[in-house]
Amino acid sequence: MSPTPAATRNSLLAARAGRDLRTIRPVEVTPGFHRLAEGSVLYRAGGTVVLATASIEESVPDFLAGKGKGWITADYQMHPRANPKRRENRDGRERPLGGRAREIQRLIGRSLRAAVDLDRLGEKSIHIDCDILEADGGTRTASVTSGFIALALACDKLTLNGRLNKPVLRDQVAAVSAGHVAGEYALDLCYVEDSAARVDLNVVATANGAIVEVQGTAEGEAVPRSDIDAMIDLALEGVRELCAIQRKTLEGSGVNLDRLLMKPAL
Repeated sequence: MSPTPAATRNSLLAARAGRDLRTIRPVEVTPGFHRLAEGSVLYRAGGTVVLATASIEESVPDFLAGKGKGWITADYQMHPRANPKRRENRDGRERPLGGRAREIQRLIGRSLRAAVDLDRLGEKSIHIDCDILEADGGTRTASVTSGFIALALACDKLTLNGRLNKPVLRDQVAAVSAGHVAGEYALDLCYVEDSAARVDLNVVATANGAIVEVQGTAEGEAVPRSDIDAMIDLALEGVRELCAIQRKTLEGSGVNLDRLLMKPAL
C-alpha cells in the first residue's frame, strides 16, 4: 500500500527535524577557518558542510592578459568521506574530474563573477575552492553562499593593504534550493527531500532580488508555470535570509560590507 500524502509529509518533516517546509536549514559559519587563504569560511547548512577559500593571484588567464580586467574562477571537490560510504577516488586526482563536479564549479564561478565588477578588480584572479566535507543535499548552493563570504573577505584584505582602491562588489550573491515535495513547496532541500521532490530548483540571486541563474528539473510529469514561479519566489525569500547571514558574518569579522559594495548609479 502506498503511503498517504499525510504520511509522506510527516516523514519529510521528520527528515527536517521539525523545520518548517518554508524555512532554510540552520546555518553555522566560522570565518577565517583556513589560516593561509586570503579569505576562508567553514560553512554548515544542516548536514552539509563546506570549506570555502579565496586565493588571490596577481595574474589573469591568457585570454584576459593586458586588458586590465580581473577574473573569478572556482573549483569544487567532494571529500572522500563526504557521504555515508567513502568514495574510492578523489575527483580530479586519481581520475578525471567528473561531469557533475565540473558543471557545479562552473556554476560557482559564474555566480561569483556576477557579484564582482571585473574591470574594477584589475588584472588579478581570485580562485574560490569549495571542498565538501559532508554532503546532505544543497552542496552547490552552499558553495555559492559560502564562496561569496570568502570572496568578500579576500576583497577586504585587498582593500586594507592598498591593492584595491575602490569597491568592486556589485551586490551580495547567495543560492538556495526550492522544491515541490509531497504536494507542497519546500525550501532548502536536504538529500531525502531532494530525492523525493517532484521538482527541484536551484536559484542563485542577489540581495536585491535579481536572479543570476535558475537550474531546475521536473521528475516525471511536467509542472505548471505557476508552480515554478511560486518556488522561485520562495527561493528568493531564502536568498534574502542567507544574505543577511553573510552580512552578519562579515560584520562579526570586522568587515564593513558597505565599503566593499559599489554605490548604485543615480
